Amino acid sequence: MFERYDLGGLILPNRIVMAPMTRSRVGPGDVPSELNAEYYRQRSSAGLIVSEGLVVSPDGKGYLFTPGLHTGAQIDGWRRVVDVVHRAGGRIFAQLWHVGRVAHMSTLPAGQAPLSSTDLWAKDLETFGVTEDGKPGKVTVSRPRAMIQPDLDSIAAQFAQAARNAERAGFDGIEILAGNGYVFEQFLNAACNTRRDRYGGRSPGNRARLLLETIDALRAAIAGRLPIGVRLSPFGFFNAMPEDDVVEETYFYLAGQLRSRDVAYAHFNDEPVSIGHLNAGDVDLTAQSQVRRLIPGPFLSRFKNVFGGTVILCGGLDVALATQFLATGCVDLVAFGTSFIANPDLPARLQNGWPLSPPDPLTFYGGNERGYTDYPAHSG
Repeated sequence: MFERYDLGGLILPNRIVMAPMTRSRVGPGDVPSELNAEYYRQRSSAGLIVSEGLVVSPDGKGYLFTPGLHTGAQIDGWRRVVDVVHRAGGRIFAQLWHVGRVAHMSTLPAGQAPLSSTDLWAKDLETFGVTEDGKPGKVTVSRPRAMIQPDLDSIAAQFAQAARNAERAGFDGIEILAGNGYVFEQFLNAACNTRRDRYGGRSPGNRARLLLETIDALRAAIAGRLPIGVRLSPFGFFNAMPEDDVVEETYFYLAGQLRSRDVAYAHFNDEPVSIGHLNAGDVDLTAQSQVRRLIPGPFLSRFKNVFGGTVILCGGLDVALATQFLATGCVDLVAFGTSFIANPDLPARLQNGWPLSPPDPLTFYGGNERGYTDYPAHSG
């Protein structure tokens, strides 16, 4: 975990990745500030930082106070963040984001409906928008509209332009958010994708088409000047993703397609779920707690074999479990999320066995420097 790693020519000083985390702390115009720059600077000892999701267009925004990468001011703001990270010796990728149906009309231009693969409404799903009394708060997502061809064409174009913008801002690479229940997973998931055209149905090639067209558009836009990674969350249920009975078929097909496009890495987000009494033979158990990991170990091994590139795993990891996964060879890098919130010097703490500070969940989203940049490094 503490060895150097060559990620497509980008040398990482360790194999610890800071996972992308929405913190909802940007200001007017969804532009990052000096506060955001300080937050990322403090965590520059990570082998790689993946930024919080950067919205590629106003049509793709699902939460208040989340940053974009589609205006000149936003590009300039992220350039300041990237420069600070680089001066501190860090490396940072831009995660590009379109939420699809996970949005309320209050976060979208002219109160339009969210765009998705489907018009299926996740009626019990909430997001962070403007409430009826005009204040920020939790609101139920709005009924989505299934995309038509001009919408589909615009998605690829928006991501391609965001990739150019990331290059202008100085990012070291790009990660496409194709998991966590957002727009690309809404197409990949056979139960969520109810289309009957060339972007839907039982064919994994159809359901992966939008993501692959977008990757092709990005590759053309930046012509190999930046590495491209993809974040995936098969088997997950986040953001009301329904159970998918052909998930393995879809993702093994996708693995081969990513390989043929020289995608730098696949970044898996797992969702460990605490459980009661289980037979150890039925699930993977950590040494510290009984959890069920939704992504089976054999799946990761087979995906790695088909894909051939770097695999990152995120979700419920500690040093022991991360080391175990690295030892199997099916994982090359390990990502930590909430551990980085309260421990800006996380790699040093993990390597030296220093205690970890607990994060305050009440300060995860929104606010100021409290719970954001005021966690100290280890003083030991």
